[in-house]
This record gives sequence, C-alpha cells and structure tokens, in this order.
Amino acid sequence: MHETIYKIATEAAWREAEKAGVFKGAAIDLSDGYIHFSTAGQVEETAARHFAGQADLVLVAIDADKLGEALKYEASRGGALFPHLYAPLDPTAARWVKPLPLDADGTHRFPVLEP
Repeated sequence: MHETIYKIATEAAWREAEKAGVFKGAAIDLSDGYIHFSTAGQVEETAARHFAGQADLVLVAIDADKLGEALKYEASRGGALFPHLYAPLDPTAARWVKPLPLDADGTHRFPVLEP
C-alpha cells in the first residue's frame, strides 16, 4: 500500500539491531506479536501519543517492498490501517535512519518524509 513506512525506535535499540542483523521490536512489539509501523501520514501522531518528550530516538524509513507477505495493514487507531510486520525486521530494509530530536516545546522535529 505504501512504498515507505516508518519505525520510531531508541537509537540504542536500532544500533544494536544493526550490529545483530535483526530488529525484533520494542517491548510493545514483542507483547503484541508484531512490529508496529506508521505511514508518513500517521508517524507524527504516533510520536505524540507514544513517545511524547522522549529523547534519543531515531526515525527509520523502511522500504515496505522488502518486507514481503509478513507485512499486513490492519485497522488500529480510529479504524485507520497501520502497517504491522509479523516477522523480525532485517535492518538492511532501512532506506535511511535519522535522529528524531525534540524541539524546545518537547515535540519531535521530523525530517521530510516519503509517502
């Protein structure tokens, strides 16, 4: 459905995944049984709801085409379809990884996103 999807992660967790060659997800992902992603139109609200005021984050742009059939779009917040990955993530699927810094007011400052 979308060419690029996004994952917010702590920088430490993402760097560890790069070293290990696999990202199994954050605690919520492990609990839910899939890795949560957002589309370009969803990721800023995801940050505000689930990562408010949290520093030391990165935004990872993922090439959705590299995830195969394990990527499913399922209804979530307000019935919107969110991408969920039912498999570990190979970090080489990342198009880029960028810092997700906080502005003075505590909101995250996003780079330009690809649809």
